[in-house]
Amino acid sequence: MTETLNPLNSPHTLTDRTATADGTALSIAHGPAPTATAGVLRLFEEWVSRSPQAPAVIDAGHTWTYEDLDVAATEVIAALGDRVRPRDLVGVCLDRSAALVVTAIALARIGAVYLPLGPRPGQRRTDAVTDDLNVVCLIGDPQVLPPRHQSVGTAGHVPLPLPAEGANAGDTGAAVVAAFATPGPGARRAPDEAFYAVLTSGSTGRPKAVAVAEAALGTLLDWYRGETGLAPGDRQSLLIGVAFDPHLMELWAGLTSGAALVPAPDDVRWDSAVLTDWWRDAQVTVSVGATPMIEPLLDRPWPQDLALRHLIVGGDRMRRRPGSDVTATVHNAYGPAEATVVTTTYAMTGTDGRAGEQTPPPIGAPVPGVTVVVTDGEGRAVPRGTDGELRIGGTCLALGYLDPELTSSRFTAPHPGLELPGADRLYRSGDRVRMAADGSLEFLGRLDDQVKISGVRIEPAEVEAAFEQDPAVRSAVVTAPRTPDGQTRLVAYVRPAEDAAPDAGALLAAVRAWLPEQAVPSAVRIVDSYPLDANGKVDRAALTREGAVESAEAASSAGELPADATPDELLVLRAVRDLLGRPSIRLADNFTDLGGTSVQAARLLTAIEQEAGVRLRAPQLLRQPDLRAVAALIDQRRTGARQPGA
Repeated sequence: MTETLNPLNSPHTLTDRTATADGTALSIAHGPAPTATAGVLRLFEEWVSRSPQAPAVIDAGHTWTYEDLDVAATEVIAALGDRVRPRDLVGVCLDRSAALVVTAIALARIGAVYLPLGPRPGQRRTDAVTDDLNVVCLIGDPQVLPPRHQSVGTAGHVPLPLPAEGANAGDTGAAVVAAFATPGPGARRAPDEAFYAVLTSGSTGRPKAVAVAEAALGTLLDWYRGETGLAPGDRQSLLIGVAFDPHLMELWAGLTSGAALVPAPDDVRWDSAVLTDWWRDAQVTVSVGATPMIEPLLDRPWPQDLALRHLIVGGDRMRRRPGSDVTATVHNAYGPAEATVVTTTYAMTGTDGRAGEQTPPPIGAPVPGVTVVVTDGEGRAVPRGTDGELRIGGTCLALGYLDPELTSSRFTAPHPGLELPGADRLYRSGDRVRMAADGSLEFLGRLDDQVKISGVRIEPAEVEAAFEQDPAVRSAVVTAPRTPDGQTRLVAYVRPAEDAAPDAGALLAAVRAWLPEQAVPSAVRIVDSYPLDANGKVDRAALTREGAVESAEAASSAGELPADATPDELLVLRAVRDLLGRPSIRLADNFTDLGGTSVQAARLLTAIEQEAGVRLRAPQLLRQPDLRAVAALIDQRRTGARQPGA
């Protein structure tokens, strides 16, 4: 059978016939020419005028029409007055909700730059951002804002009339304010054309911000609407975490198509069984999901009663293809924030000839307005079939980082020998890829130390710097070993300062304020010294090997199982030890304090369901004081299921 290809994956739309002297095609591919359409905000305004009573946001039994959003955004703009102006950076600390959507519309109308930080940003991370960037105000619940943004009164806080209902709004939705504070000296402003800015991991220990123009987002949305057929009557998920740029694609795709946005409750994001139930109950027709969230769904029978037509998956390497029972078109998408969310895609359906294969699919072909080049270390295009670094150009490129020096090092001119119409600069992705003869790309990994944890790019140096903020820490080294099931986790090795005796648990708790959840290591090991390689640098591979030996030794000593433990307690203890790679974990330990994240909680829930036949939810697990309480919850759920009528 011949595999069905999406038109954008067709070699006839991709190939650049520039070749080597012996006729071998070079690794250069161009997406289709972008179509000229109205701006992002303009398209939303057209839907307000065309269908004001159409549902625009549907959340937990509440529905807001396009007219409702229009009126609410106008009220927010009036409340802000002249305190927020065009080009001003505004940090948004809200969860997926109607309030978030209204805020995005209001800032776009003002011409301010939307900077999503997530609903519960770490205090020190937020402090670092507001020190480095000229953030005029933060929008959120005052209780989650850093101290200098918590001042009360007309000078510091402006209450905002945002919708307070919805699954993620909680009881504090009505308390949302715009919190103003004086920016730090030398704080950087956004470039003139910026529509939004997002944070990416920085090797200096401080997050770096990249700014994107409205035109770049608009071109991506044109592709998205055409590819998915998103239109009035559809329901578009709002599922991705707000701190990450794909949520902007979701949000504005819905608003520019006349469709309804459906914000996902928080536990949906980490529990694949709950996710499919939510898709069904919310009647979602088009969705975006992170690879680690979606892959478990492909390992089990696909629900046959979903309205879902298209599923865009990205953020990490996909390790298998959808099976023949999958009724949605699954798009394996790739793209860094520096190139506006998605740059290449590969579409798969259950009717493809290779459906169900346990092999990684390609990341595909460039979307409209994108040029991709696979280069050697000097920036020259390599022949197709040869590994190299992926460089990206075209209308998709971000304006750059808010740090001009960093921009000049990562956004560079093409090599003099390259002729790339419409691509006068290229972003060096740092990703190692290979281009096939038909122009599709295969993702092979990173060229540098950067890793991906649950779809989020992490600089180990940023994690190391977070530990080194503690005066009890002389230095830290972070490695990223893989677990037996192929997952990547972070392990921190810490050298104490002289006469200091830092506690691993306390260090983990402290770095949570600096780092996004995915960057918090699963283990901290206190060491006296680091192994060095022949060049005198820390030998990270040797550290990883030593850690594996220590884990094995610990498993034979400190890792004994308590004799008086119940079967459920033994189940939980073994699962958590395997998940976090720490055989010394005890039943009295708290999962979150151990470094367990929501993503790891989802894997623990799957292990519990497979072994005990009991399905818990992530919020339940994360609220338990220790692992013994998690085991008790399993027993309670099992007992309840046996009761008559349960």
